[in-house]
Amino acid sequence: MTRALWSALRRARYALPGIAGRMLPAPDAAAVLKRGTRLHRRGIGTALGYFHDDAADAATVAEANLAALALAKSQPGDRYLSLKAPALGFDARRIRDIAEAAKAAGMAIVFDAHAPGQADATLDLAEALLAEHPATGCALPARWRRSPADAMRFRDLSAPLRLVKGEWADAEADPEDIASAYLDLTARLAGRAAPVAVASHDLALVERALGLLLAAGTPCTLEQLRGLPRRRTTAIARRLGGPVRLYLPFGPGWWPYALNQALARPHLIAAHLKDIAA
Repeated sequence: MTRALWSALRRARYALPGIAGRMLPAPDAAAVLKRGTRLHRRGIGTALGYFHDDAADAATVAEANLAALALAKSQPGDRYLSLKAPALGFDARRIRDIAEAAKAAGMAIVFDAHAPGQADATLDLAEALLAEHPATGCALPARWRRSPADAMRFRDLSAPLRLVKGEWADAEADPEDIASAYLDLTARLAGRAAPVAVASHDLALVERALGLLLAAGTPCTLEQLRGLPRRRTTAIARRLGGPVRLYLPFGPGWWPYALNQALARPHLIAAHLKDIAA
């Protein structure tokens, strides 16, 4: 393969998510809320997460979250709002308004994890909101070396926590075994009174993490992302007696994000086909 051809293919690979995102209809809040209501009837909770496009400013992102919360007030379901603080410019006033609207809709808010350099600002916002909104939590990436200390910071607070492997690498170096780091983080939180979400599609990891939390009497949930294989992980949670929650993205940034992830991790497609066949 010539260098010119390789460069052209590389440009096409990175352009494709944006092109497809402009062509595909973005999932909207009304649609995901309706789906959430149907899932609720089957005993499955949901998390709503707004994915903005590159052109969105903080005001646009805030308005989209507030509009979704207004719709949620009239829809039955067990759900929370997953919030991206960087997209809101870490604006405490806007985030407080969203927290008030979430409270009115009977929903918790959980801050997503982003790049390591944004962690301090995100976690400080989450902790500051806890006094007024006890159902305010955050995601903790297992691959970050700082996360055990962050877990202990929130361990005895009311914050709901979501454990993820993490999309962004550690600022210094990832642990040699991210699964082991995930289980260490889980063990640190086992026994807390506030809920912990196990957000993973790794079969062995899901079974061990849920087992640790359930054995310690910690309220916990298996959380799965829409579009990723979840049949076998859900079966594990059901067998262990743990509830299941599905993360439902909406907004114009979802398809570009999802397609970029699929292109970067083609094994996910094979895993999905295997999950369907199981």
